[in-house]
Amino acid sequence: MNHPYELFVNEFVNLMETAGRMPLGGCPPAAVPPLPDAAPRVLLFAPHPDDEALVGGLALRLRRELAFRVTAVAVTQGSRVDRRDERLEEMRGACGFLGFELLTLPPQGLTHIHPRTRAEQPDAWAEAVRQIRELIAYHRPSVVMMPHDDDANTTHLGTHLLVRDALRAQGPAFRCRIVETEFWRPMADPNLLAETAPADLADLVAAVSFHRGEVLRNPYHLRLPAMLADSVRRGSELVGGQGGAGADFPFGALYRVRDWADGDFRACLRAGLVITARGDLAAVFA
Repeated sequence: MNHPYELFVNEFVNLMETAGRMPLGGCPPAAVPPLPDAAPRVLLFAPHPDDEALVGGLALRLRRELAFRVTAVAVTQGSRVDRRDERLEEMRGACGFLGFELLTLPPQGLTHIHPRTRAEQPDAWAEAVRQIRELIAYHRPSVVMMPHDDDANTTHLGTHLLVRDALRAQGPAFRCRIVETEFWRPMADPNLLAETAPADLADLVAAVSFHRGEVLRNPYHLRLPAMLADSVRRGSELVGGQGGAGADFPFGALYRVRDWADGDFRACLRAGLVITARGDLAAVFA
């Protein structure tokens, strides 16, 4: 060994190998108090089963710290018809573990939620928008979470457009807070870096592991800590300000927070915010 950083890197390799032998799913959910029907609601629009956990750090904090009812919406159940029922059951297990509710769209989720469908199949797109519009109108969420508008994956991009069109269909009186998430491509202009405490991150990794069929082919649940560590690196500069001190926590997630008002996105934060695990989420979401 030529220098101590070889040990640092090799320990990562050893840790990944050890974690790769851990069981998938099946973890008992933490005991969480039931919430009243009148509790403020988060609708987290998941383009695929697993997105509810991959980008769910802030939703988990809203559930645990502010007693929001978090409902994951399974927009699609994946592209493989033979796996859709199985993927939904995997998502049901992940949501139950995290304390999230689950909403599905019959019969097996929406299909072809892509920008191209919006452009070339207006009738099919209008029907998908109708379903999401009615869902939003019924649940009246305080917070809507969805992928940002440049999240690379076609279904993520389609889900952003779908939810945006459904919000516009609510009419100008509807208001809520919008949280855009990132997974496939980083946002250029996030305005919130929210710490994910190690205990919460462990629960998110466990929740992703419920998606057994997916992580058996690609163990991306084990790479979620690295993704959230890198978010702290980027967010310290993009949100905290270039040239400033890095955020003093190991894991976090980046979001773009805006209001939906008068039929469109509206700025709601004067400057970027860094919120630690002990920080006051209520200042943004109460």
